[in-house]
Amino acid sequence: MNLHHLFAGTGDRTVRYALSGAGGGFARTLLAQTPRIGRLAPAVLCDRDVERLRGMLVELGYPADHLAVCADAAEVARAAEQGHVALVADGALLPAAHWDILVEATGSPADGYAMAREALTGGRHVAMVSKEVDSVAGLHLADLARDNGVVYTTADGDQPANLIALVTWAELLGLDIVAIGKSSEYDLVFDPETGSVTQLDTTVPAPELAGLLGLGSDVRATLAARAAAVSALPTGATADYCEMAVVATGTGFRPDVERLHYPVARIAELADVYSLREDGGVLHRSGAVDVFSALRLPDEASFAGGVFVVVRTGDPVTWETLRGKGHVVSRDGRYAAVYLPYHLMGVETPVSLLSAVLHGRPSGGTDPRAHAVLAGRAERDLPAGTVLDMGGHHHDVTGVQAVLLRDEDAPADTAPLYLAAHATLGRDVPAGALITLGDLADPDADLLHAWTSGRGSRATGTTDAPHASR
Repeated sequence: MNLHHLFAGTGDRTVRYALSGAGGGFARTLLAQTPRIGRLAPAVLCDRDVERLRGMLVELGYPADHLAVCADAAEVARAAEQGHVALVADGALLPAAHWDILVEATGSPADGYAMAREALTGGRHVAMVSKEVDSVAGLHLADLARDNGVVYTTADGDQPANLIALVTWAELLGLDIVAIGKSSEYDLVFDPETGSVTQLDTTVPAPELAGLLGLGSDVRATLAARAAAVSALPTGATADYCEMAVVATGTGFRPDVERLHYPVARIAELADVYSLREDGGVLHRSGAVDVFSALRLPDEASFAGGVFVVVRTGDPVTWETLRGKGHVVSRDGRYAAVYLPYHLMGVETPVSLLSAVLHGRPSGGTDPRAHAVLAGRAERDLPAGTVLDMGGHHHDVTGVQAVLLRDEDAPADTAPLYLAAHATLGRDVPAGALITLGDLADPDADLLHAWTSGRGSRATGTTDAPHASR
């Protein structure tokens, strides 16, 4: 549709936003795009390193004399009155300025939850970029938004919202969806000349891939051989599991297996790979959410960050026509893949902000439910007293493997991964065991309340998979 029509008739109101985690990469992309959008403006920006944040804003072209570093609420209020952008290190100062919607991008489960809760209970909307927060507290925050007459939403430009948009588009068209998902963050780039494969900045020999660029007659055997060929490279990022947990909550699609399949696949193979096992694919059942590792040649376009849906095709004549138009259809004609090979981060987020504030509409699921649990299994024996530190680019939890469990497969005392993060184990946890609430000596009390409250109010009451959220 023409998006100009979507916001026609909403007047000339300027939507003002607060942004937490304002010094991060996602935040920068939003701040870089904002001056190009006449009806959107930052009001107050929060980051622990305020001077670095100020330098970034000047680099982006924000007038230095309109950036006010503020140490208390009075200074924030004064900056807002003068039409300046308030920069703060303390999230507790965010409410001192007038703004319509919080963009929460800290990645910190406890801090992000506290700021989102404050915004919602204060009658302001929230666009949640921190999937770590959403995976623990999203259901409770959705309840708070409903109770306070505001919007809690995922943000366009990030994979969860983009995938939810693609899924709901397919549902609106009546397509029979079998699987949905995304690619992992980094492509596997195979160079036939050297027989090596590169993932981000790591290159390893993988000459076997030269003979595995096609699927062959046995899809699963080819996928197993590819996985063996690239076994020296990491498979599965914690961030992927977390994003798919958010998508499960918003759509009702759930994991087929708890570690996800992570097939090494080419874009043109998605419809064959994500078919049911009886048709040669990897899926044990329909209604799956999953992640694949995109395999490509050096001169082929990247899929990193892209999202897809796989559907049953229906009328064979229609889909043979669409195959001729360049669409990915399985070799047997029974399945097809539709995909968006990009995400634009904060460049695209203004659509969500304008929609939430001007129309009161979320970009994410309209009725989130407890369809899956982002949990963790001990990678080794973890003794009592171990602190489950969280860190790194993907916010891994030390000593813990992320898993995504279907709701009915998760014991009632399963600890969500990002409630366990930063907590101390109160007892020994053997290798392979799920981390439980009882294992945690000092879980964050507010996050624990949000988890139990949200799960209690938004249980699915069904084990049937997709579309339960509609």
